Amino acid sequence: MKRADDPLSASRSKLLGLAYRMLGSFADAEDVLQDAYLRYAGAGRKAIRSTEAYLVTIVTRLCIDKLKSARAKREIYVGPWLPEPVFDADQISPDSAVELADDLSFALMLTLERLSASERAAFLLHDVFETPFSEIAAMLGKSEAACRQLAARSRKAVRQERPSSQTSEDQHRTLLAGFVEAMASGDASRLQTLLTDDAIAISDGGGVKQAALNPIYGADKVARFFAGLSRKAKRNGLKVEVVPTEINRLPGLLVYFDGAMDQTISIDVNGDHIVAIYAVRNPEKLKALPAPALFH
Repeated sequence: MKRADDPLSASRSKLLGLAYRMLGSFADAEDVLQDAYLRYAGAGRKAIRSTEAYLVTIVTRLCIDKLKSARAKREIYVGPWLPEPVFDADQISPDSAVELADDLSFALMLTLERLSASERAAFLLHDVFETPFSEIAAMLGKSEAACRQLAARSRKAVRQERPSSQTSEDQHRTLLAGFVEAMASGDASRLQTLLTDDAIAISDGGGVKQAALNPIYGADKVARFFAGLSRKAKRNGLKVEVVPTEINRLPGLLVYFDGAMDQTISIDVNGDHIVAIYAVRNPEKLKALPAPALFH
């Protein structure tokens, strides 16, 4: 429950949304907000002209610092890294009308992951949170011109990695349902018809749960991988339950093995085909999962 005197209350969604997009971890984003609150509490209030601007600055700088240690951890991370799934995206909404405001897709998050911390910050602050470059320059300790260049490079990377898709949410759900049916059948050729030729599958077990140690490229290999998983589950007598949900604002799946939560699955689509499949098995990233009763 929010306290009436909580300085973060009015801007909490914006701050949490910024931190999550910067870090790809909801848990880390919450830690950053807690640190920001402590710094605000210890600051001289008379020197703070705008509480929100001050908090955005603190959160941005804390995220950049956290990314330095995060990059070192990623170097020893077991297997591919995927963002922590978010099931209640409204709590990290920037309350903005810009094109990317509601885009929390894994595809975009992975594109942001490939940017430097400063590039990521400049792009998010300007293009998603509509912060003037004059303020971004002060936050990052760079000139306005440098910040414009950082945002422009990031924008170009995002456009190259995320070409505009004409797929509707209904088409997205239909493809996801088709994927579930095809996987349940164990028929690799059926699965392959749903995929683009250059489809990719990324599975994140974090070294805690078994997962593919490298991304899987190509429709044929991706289809055979998931069909093989389905056949293996049947051979082992596992009861597999797949529950539709929303992950990072897009249709997704919760997968249970013998009643226990095992992983989330999200897909990236373009037109009437699946471009990418993302499976998060690392239990550290599934701690924020709401109670199963909410999904059944």
